[in-house]
Amino acid sequence: MSETNKEIKYTEGTKKPCDMNKNGNDFKSMLKDFFKGLWSNNPGLCQLLGLCPLLAVTTSACSAIGLGIATLLVLTLSSLIISAIRKLIFKEIRIPVYVLFIATLVTAVKFYVEAYFPELYAQLGIYLALIVTNCIIMGRAEAYAGKNSILPSLFDALGNGIGFFIVLFVLGAIREILGQGTLFAGAYYLFGDFGKSLECTVISADYTLMVAILPPGGFFIMAFLVALKNYIQDFKRNKYENSFKIKSIQN
Repeated sequence: MSETNKEIKYTEGTKKPCDMNKNGNDFKSMLKDFFKGLWSNNPGLCQLLGLCPLLAVTTSACSAIGLGIATLLVLTLSSLIISAIRKLIFKEIRIPVYVLFIATLVTAVKFYVEAYFPELYAQLGIYLALIVTNCIIMGRAEAYAGKNSILPSLFDALGNGIGFFIVLFVLGAIREILGQGTLFAGAYYLFGDFGKSLECTVISADYTLMVAILPPGGFFIMAFLVALKNYIQDFKRNKYENSFKIKSIQN
């Protein structure tokens, strides 16, 4: 069969053999990027980015949830916008353009929270506006969204945003329990009537540790979470490597 006939045979078919798995491979790659942000490359536990709001706002679970949702929303929307217009942005001015879009989104989120969740806005304070300078958002815009198409950028932003949200919530919940003895205190202001059923007392106030809700306590608990994450990863890696070792035969 001639080369021309081979080409015609391929074009008459649906797809070339190498193209049939392209969409599947792309989806697997996007899922891989998503789970990287959740665990192996978590921005809070691995990259240690955004530590200022991470330690300052996480004195309670509700404030952590509020900041986590706001950060996730801004990160996702900014990645989508930057990815959609990446070919229209001149390389020399990309950083100011990124900051402009991020600042616009943060301002919109800030006004929304101030209007509908005033109590949460009072707790978050200036740290809500400081999302503009969050290294996670700018880092994903520069490292990923500005170089990839919309759908992969969406998966990457969701993975990193949800990963950061989980770290915020876990840190806030632990600090609230140890420092105040409660969990989801003030959830009414965030979730309405449903939030009342979430508020509970975990331990008596006589056994709380005030240092947990202070900045030093935030650093200690954060260090514990990082150490725990590294221990789990090392344990899994050692277990995987040991599975390939040949056991010695004893006579």
